[in-house]
Amino acid sequence: MDKAPQVKLHSTSHYFLDGLNDIGIEYLFSNFGTDHAPLIEEMARWKKSGRHYPKVVNCPHENTAMHMAAGFAMATGRGQAVMVHVDAGTANSAMAMHNARRGRLPLVLMAGKAPYTVRGELPGSRDNYVHFIQEPFDQSGIVRPYAKWEWTLPSGVMTKETLRRAHTVAHSDPMGPVYLMLPRETLTQTWDEAAMRAFPAERYGAVSAGAADAAAVAQVVDKLLSAKHPVMITSYAGRNLEAPALIDEIARLAGIRVFEAGPLYLNISRASPCFAGMIPAIAEADVGLLVDVDVPWIPKHTKENPQTWWAHIDVDVVKECFPIWGFASNARLQGDSVLILRQLLEALKAKATPAFRLGAAKRLDAMKRESEERRANLAGQAAEKGGRGAINPHYLCSEISKAIGDDAIVVNEGIRNGPVVNSQIMRTRPGSSIGFAGGGLGSSSGTALGIKLAKPDATVVQMVGDGGFYFGNPSSVYAVSKQYKLPIFTVLFDNSGWSAVKEATLRVYPEGEAKATNEFNALLAPDIEFTKICEAAGGYGERVDDPEAVPAAIQRCLKEVRSGRSALAHVRIPVL
Repeated sequence: MDKAPQVKLHSTSHYFLDGLNDIGIEYLFSNFGTDHAPLIEEMARWKKSGRHYPKVVNCPHENTAMHMAAGFAMATGRGQAVMVHVDAGTANSAMAMHNARRGRLPLVLMAGKAPYTVRGELPGSRDNYVHFIQEPFDQSGIVRPYAKWEWTLPSGVMTKETLRRAHTVAHSDPMGPVYLMLPRETLTQTWDEAAMRAFPAERYGAVSAGAADAAAVAQVVDKLLSAKHPVMITSYAGRNLEAPALIDEIARLAGIRVFEAGPLYLNISRASPCFAGMIPAIAEADVGLLVDVDVPWIPKHTKENPQTWWAHIDVDVVKECFPIWGFASNARLQGDSVLILRQLLEALKAKATPAFRLGAAKRLDAMKRESEERRANLAGQAAEKGGRGAINPHYLCSEISKAIGDDAIVVNEGIRNGPVVNSQIMRTRPGSSIGFAGGGLGSSSGTALGIKLAKPDATVVQMVGDGGFYFGNPSSVYAVSKQYKLPIFTVLFDNSGWSAVKEATLRVYPEGEAKATNEFNALLAPDIEFTKICEAAGGYGERVDDPEAVPAAIQRCLKEVRSGRSALAHVRIPVL
């Protein structure tokens, strides 16, 4: 007699946790709600039985969870998962989704859905007031403009395939966030193990960008060989840690000035003679390389040379998410910038003539002099300390640079003071500078935590204005810092307002009524004691009004961070 088949039933939530393990998720940054009861129950079962599943990081606000996932991805290249509560948590995550899409960061945002059965027809049916009011007609519409892919899990039998699909789309170039919704009844379903297939990365995994056509590379090389004033502009090539040294080598070989435009990563050592600053000067350029950059310059404020021959090397040349972009190029090479730059370097070396090398060497000598002049000018700006209650940001950042060391990672959300941060805080090592890709303020706090989680031995320094600090949900951030032992050093530029709002108004109406009456609707409450927010979660806070107190205050904060708790230096700069 045949034996009866053995049936092993498990819930969808069981296969969900198993599926997260399959796709290599290490952390689940979470803000749970009533929709997650089946998952929470299954986690408890797994913990009791000693089974492993991704480490849960509970975040009091979704903005913290999302930007922690973003920071972890920026530091490692490995996307993680975020779990939020129905439409409400999705709404709180939307701004970070915008930032993640603009930064091309792989993360899997998942939200529950309000139960769809009303009278107990299925396990997980509605049993709470909010289940009736938290179901919009189009929940995914909240984040659809920023998601590469979105779906609702239709059945537990699809769990593992769905998770693999989400992970694959998020990690395929150009990378970006995805969104998955999980109905509560679906999470409670039970399925036989025999119905569950595996979806391994070898057969269903992500697709990476590759190298360029050799003929296209040869065209760029031929232009560089005859160039008299070549330039390169880049923003996020440094997401690959091999890029900065490669860019520097090419620039030195060919005598290319390298500009970082709105840098999201460190793309070249800022001590290199080829590094030319953050404001591209292209009026004299005859050949230009755009390398992994979204906004190389602001056309309204930049003098361009219509005769410049431009090559664009980028993982996303056409800027598929930008309705209008507007930057012309003669050659477009889409792919992995490191692979293409290696091709370029090899071909340049092979074709380099003595005349080319001589011309490049002369340009390099000129760049060395320009670099020395630029640094001398920056030192002069930093020498002016400012007054009491109006500390000069140049001086502050210069002192930060002296104190933190080469290994520290600087997360820059200074916005209007962002260029000061980039100019005065010397960064030379790949991965040591992280910028701001999107337009959603409040990113740097969670990003700093995510980087600290990924690199626990690093000193992570967050540079942020008071406006951005508010948006970052700091009480949530410092609570997570305390709970999971993730100390960060926050330097807060306090000018009591939104400088960007005032400056934007002046650019459009330089002699308008707003200027005449000094009415910009940009001032925020003065004399807020921001240090108390950090202190409330067991951190260290210090308000700095006197320029002479800056160096010692920085050292005290760093000492606290290195001893294991977050520190905040609240620095008063000139009021808006």
